[in-house]
Formats: sequence, structure tokens, C-alpha cells
Amino acid sequence: MSKFKLAVIGTVVVFALLAIIVIISNKQTPEETTIEKKEVDLTGQPLLGQESAPVTVVEFGDYKCPSCKAWGETVYPKLVEDYILSGDVKFSYVNVLFHGNESILGAMAAESVYKQDPNVYWDFHKALFDAQPAANHDGLWITMDKILELADKIPSINLEQLKQDVEQELTMKQVNIDKDLYTKHHVSQTPTVNINGVAMEDPFDYEAIKEAIDRELKDDENE
Repeated sequence: MSKFKLAVIGTVVVFALLAIIVIISNKQTPEETTIEKKEVDLTGQPLLGQESAPVTVVEFGDYKCPSCKAWGETVYPKLVEDYILSGDVKFSYVNVLFHGNESILGAMAAESVYKQDPNVYWDFHKALFDAQPAANHDGLWITMDKILELADKIPSINLEQLKQDVEQELTMKQVNIDKDLYTKHHVSQTPTVNINGVAMEDPFDYEAIKEAIDRELKDDENE
């Protein structure tokens, strides 16, 4: 009987110890997942907003991409209204070349416009996306004639210089810098939206974008 009692007591003690371990484990605070930030080097890139803005939003986009056009029409205006005009966010665009020669053509043209007059870059940027056809965006539409047609509406742009820059690939160096950037940041789809070095899972989830920006603003205030 004494051996039986000892066995029972031993079993109870073991279960009690296991219960205590489980309770202690559940009370421990799990380690927060560290999000790796990989800032985008925006040296020489077009910027919209105040340079001193604490949060940087970068769009990796392609003028041939219909999703980029949709993002520019839906999410981008909210971003401007809510954060860029207030001075909390600065925005930049990096060319991605996923759609071949037309992507390169559009990127070189945009870089030429930026080189000539940075103040009108965003006007041309929007005009080029606006010109993307809704029905057949895969068809040939980024042409030299279309580029000159759009740029002709911007008085400060020298059309001859623009044509020379594109035809002689004089802005290809800047385009290749963008190519190196999106390769470095493992961009596999457009648009890809990066906030202070962190890529968003869904570029169209504006609530998630707001949460990320607000978190960065709060962290900046606490520093």
C-alpha cells in the first residue's frame, strides 16, 4: 500500500509541476516580431512633398501596368490629401520595366521631363498614366508620338530635347539606376508600395497603409 501511495503522490506531483510550467509559459510575453527595414536610396529621384517629412512612401511602378494606373486613381489621391499635403509624408516613384520596350520608353521620357523641369514631372507622370487605354493596355500605345503629344501640353518642356533624350537613350543611366533599385528590393509585382523601408503586402489596402504611416509618425514623435 505504501508503494501505491508513493506512486499516486508522485503522479500528482508531476502533473502539478506540468501545470505550473504551462501557466508560467502562457504568462510570458511573446517576443515581438522584428520587421526588417530596407530603406530605398532616393538620391536623384523625383519627390513629392516636403523633403523633411518623417515618412517616405515609394511606389515601384510601370507605366504599362493597369494596376499602377488604378492605384494612382484610387489610393494615391487619398495619400496626397491625408499625408503629403500636411507635410507628414514625402512620395517618390521608381520606374519598373516589366513590360519590355514600352516600359523603357515611358521611363526614359519621364526621366527626360524630370531632368528638364522637376516641377512638372508629376504632371507628365499623371498624363502618361491617363493615356493608358482601359481596354487594350497590352497593345502598343507608349510611342514617341504619344510622348510628344503629352509633353506638348507642358510649356516648360523642350520637345526636341525630349525626343533626343529618348531616341538616343540619353536618360538610360537614370532608368538603369531604377532597375538596380527594384532588383535590390526584390520587387516582383507592380505596384509595390514601400513605407519607410517596409513593403506593404497589399498596395490597395489603404487602411493598412494608414496604419503603417501612423505607426511611423508615432515612432518619430517618440524619438
